[in-house]
Amino acid sequence: MARRIDTGDGRAAIDAARAALAAGEKPARTALATAVRYLLQLLEERAPGGSVEVRVPPFGAVQVIEGPRHTRGTPPNVVEIEPAVWIALATGERGWDEELAAGRIAASGVRADISPLLPVLF
Repeated sequence: MARRIDTGDGRAAIDAARAALAAGEKPARTALATAVRYLLQLLEERAPGGSVEVRVPPFGAVQVIEGPRHTRGTPPNVVEIEPAVWIALATGERGWDEELAAGRIAASGVRADISPLLPVLF
């Protein structure tokens, strides 16, 4: 991740995005982007490494978990999640298994289960 997001800014964005989602509204793009990126930043801090790529398009991606690092092409271990689902997972509102079973998480590779790292925000 390029620029570090301040804790206050990150938590404010999460609160704003969660409030909008809970009300059935679309969050402001800036709040959604900041919330996603802040939660990815926390994941990256919690599990540094390069063996799994976690993608939340169109807002960000990080490489996490120690192990074999890839440098070119599609990585062997990829997790892709939509922004609202990522926020719910990373804050503990939803669980990995239920979201995976519902098809809201695309996870490929033997190391792609990041459930032990969730939630990242308590």
